[in-house]
Amino acid sequence: MHVMILGSGVIGVTSAWYLARAGHQVTVVDRQPQPAMETSFGNAGQISPGYSAPWAAPGVPFKAIKWLLQDLAPLAVDIRHWDSHTLSWLTRMLLNCNEYSYHINKSRMMRLAEYSRDCLKATRTELKLNYQQRTAGTLQLFRSQAQVDASQKDIAVLQECGVEHQPLSVEQCLEFEPGLASSAHKLVGGLRLPGDETGDCHLFTQQLAEHCRELGVEFLMNTSIQGLLCQQDRIDGVVTNQGNLQADAYVMALGSFSAPLLRDIGLAIPVYPVKGYSLTVPISNADCAPQSTLMDETYKVAVTRFDDRIRVGGTAEIAGYQQDLPAKRRANVEFVVNDLFPGAGDTSAAEFWTGLRPMTPDGTPIIGPTHLHNLFLNTGHGTLGWTMSMGSAKVLADVISQRQTDIDADDLSIQRYQQRSQHVPKRRYSY
Repeated sequence: MHVMILGSGVIGVTSAWYLARAGHQVTVVDRQPQPAMETSFGNAGQISPGYSAPWAAPGVPFKAIKWLLQDLAPLAVDIRHWDSHTLSWLTRMLLNCNEYSYHINKSRMMRLAEYSRDCLKATRTELKLNYQQRTAGTLQLFRSQAQVDASQKDIAVLQECGVEHQPLSVEQCLEFEPGLASSAHKLVGGLRLPGDETGDCHLFTQQLAEHCRELGVEFLMNTSIQGLLCQQDRIDGVVTNQGNLQADAYVMALGSFSAPLLRDIGLAIPVYPVKGYSLTVPISNADCAPQSTLMDETYKVAVTRFDDRIRVGGTAEIAGYQQDLPAKRRANVEFVVNDLFPGAGDTSAAEFWTGLRPMTPDGTPIIGPTHLHNLFLNTGHGTLGWTMSMGSAKVLADVISQRQTDIDADDLSIQRYQQRSQHVPKRRYSY
């Protein structure tokens, strides 16, 4: 079967890999000149199954108000770019901010993320990939006792899911991350997740794309997707700036841009572009630099070590599809790396980047079939696209190939949401 994948980020390329391995003819279409040039380009670099949790959690609405009033805020809004889709997504997210929904959503996300990490390990070994990966785990840092106390709920879920974890004192944190020595007085403890990993998602995706090409996958780059041709209960083709393209089946893997394109054919998915930022900092003093990856619970900023660079990612901005780079957004991520690891890197020489994270209200991606017989979805991974990519792609390839999935995937599909949009105004984007 000829499968056309729309999007060449980490989700699209991993989907291509598993579909080609399953014997399908695969074509990948993207507007960029190379794979992984948008949201997969500068993300935080974490493979974090143990840290997989929905943003919709008990107490988050009240925390959000406090965050918006902070100078170094992990959350920002720009209501000038809001529309009915924004309000609908926010409403659904708020409805998930309760203990019952949080427990279900986190357990579901961790199931997929743990499976995905295992798929990544197997593929890395098979293909001998080197994407500057490290396997020393994630360290969640707490700056207050209240954060330590609040982490007990997450620890309960980790225990239930059988995920290895280690609550740490400040002194124990320093054993794993000695570069924190000069900032130890600012911390009260941590939670280590030894099964987590790190790596350069952009590098990984481009390497895997080359292996896809060896399997016969065709990449149609510099090809802008302008719309879908839909007839009755199926997709008839894809309209692009290079002409109409056809296949037997289609996979929507355009991240945040999946939602507006699907709305044009009457299929509403609650995926919203939550804007994130990162700095890529050249290391100037390796002794002071992080060894693996950390998450600052106060500022919601991740700090990740590559070979000779530090990737610092954070901030959630609800501002539609605009992708400007305001200096005040840089301040949050830059502060954290300098505060925790002073002198480790030259932030004045850092590359400042932004990307649109495709978020669902419950945190779980949307993977699987739609009411259109030959249209499949693999989108909505939020901040965990890198973490969940391989598992999501393997699940999708099994579904399309009509094989039994290795994990329960019934609750990952669009079926958990209302499928068809009604009276949603169309907006035009370039994909």
